[in-house]
Amino acid sequence: MSPKKYLVYMVPINVNFRRPELESLADLCGLTVDFSDYREDSPFFVVELGNDSQASAWIKRSILTKAIYEYWGEGNDFEELHRSIKSQPFYGLYQRSYLNDTFKFEFEAYRGSSKANRVDKIESFGYLGFQGKIDMKNPQQVYGIIEQYKPISDNVGSTVPEKIYFGRLVQRSDRHAMEVYDLKKRPYKGTTSFEAELSLVSANIAQVKPGSIMYDPFAGTGSFLCAGGHYGALVVGSDIDGRMIRGKGAAQNINSNFKYYQESIQFLDVITMDFTHNSLRENLVIDTILCDPPYGIREGIKVLGAKDPEKYADKEKIEINGKKAYLHRDYIPAKKPYSLDNLLDDLLQWASERLPQGGRLAFWMPTANDDNIETIVPLHSNLELRYNCVQEFNKWSRRLLVYINRGPEFNGQSNSGIKRSTQNFRERYFSNFKK
Repeated sequence: MSPKKYLVYMVPINVNFRRPELESLADLCGLTVDFSDYREDSPFFVVELGNDSQASAWIKRSILTKAIYEYWGEGNDFEELHRSIKSQPFYGLYQRSYLNDTFKFEFEAYRGSSKANRVDKIESFGYLGFQGKIDMKNPQQVYGIIEQYKPISDNVGSTVPEKIYFGRLVQRSDRHAMEVYDLKKRPYKGTTSFEAELSLVSANIAQVKPGSIMYDPFAGTGSFLCAGGHYGALVVGSDIDGRMIRGKGAAQNINSNFKYYQESIQFLDVITMDFTHNSLRENLVIDTILCDPPYGIREGIKVLGAKDPEKYADKEKIEINGKKAYLHRDYIPAKKPYSLDNLLDDLLQWASERLPQGGRLAFWMPTANDDNIETIVPLHSNLELRYNCVQEFNKWSRRLLVYINRGPEFNGQSNSGIKRSTQNFRERYFSNFKK
């Protein structure tokens, strides 16, 4: 069967993440997609796929896409659009295939809004000769008229589209999940909870799969765990801060979030644990690691251990009621400062040991937007750096780094142990990056 043309309609935000998400989802579906016509400055992307099933499987869990349409034509105005539709080699086939189906027309507008003459615009498609009834609630087919506008200025929009696309809706995306997982509606959240949109996008680029095990070693309030659960993974998390894990009672903890989303079956457990002293059994298969390591902004990064081991050795001898203090359930172990560089090196090493070949590690890393300071991305000889997506703020940015475990024979570049910043990110953050 010859390939069909499809129109992918993407959202105009988080542009750096759009192609990685689409590529990762295509790979997850076993599809080969030609991205040679993809443009970051356009929300429209025409591709060739085998059939509607492939198109639907590809886009149904995308967050940065609105929908995918069976491509019928395009033009700079409606007259040119109609000529384009009639000239397509598949025009007659498409017309006959849906001739008797119930249908409706929908308008989409990019960078503009024009509700004028919509009835006239719809009636201009009368030559399609559809015999089915119009059904506005539950039609068999939805036809999209997608208008692209070029604003006159930042404050003045145009009422005349510069480009018009037409197609049959095949699949809407999963973008509505942003509303479901909106932090404002979540029972348990905190000041560092990761936003819903990029949590879900991260899960897609990390290729979180149904029935797989996803691990977040810095779980916090569980934003990435929720994203992984949404896409069908069995999720487990850990955090050195027991307050995050315990939450605020039975009604406000990570487990209560999964109950709220009716996805408790996806939630394995969370553990109060220092990642650098990991207690997960070695034969537990971890398919995906997805996390947001602590930047050390609220407080410095710490791991288990003592600044001065000799002085701490005396405290380990203390007994309470004849039992060593550190054996009591309420014992709080000592913690020592740790650098973000060392933590990321540990994360890459652990991922290289625990992920299966082809498994993905995805995490966020903060960087300052200094022109004179090079951003050094952590590398490991067994891991291929697949994506480096940047979300910029004013004076700093954060990167989603995605690695694929290629195994010991990959022999890629490594920079373990290299200091990646001359100054502490936390100190620079609170000094407004003036240091």
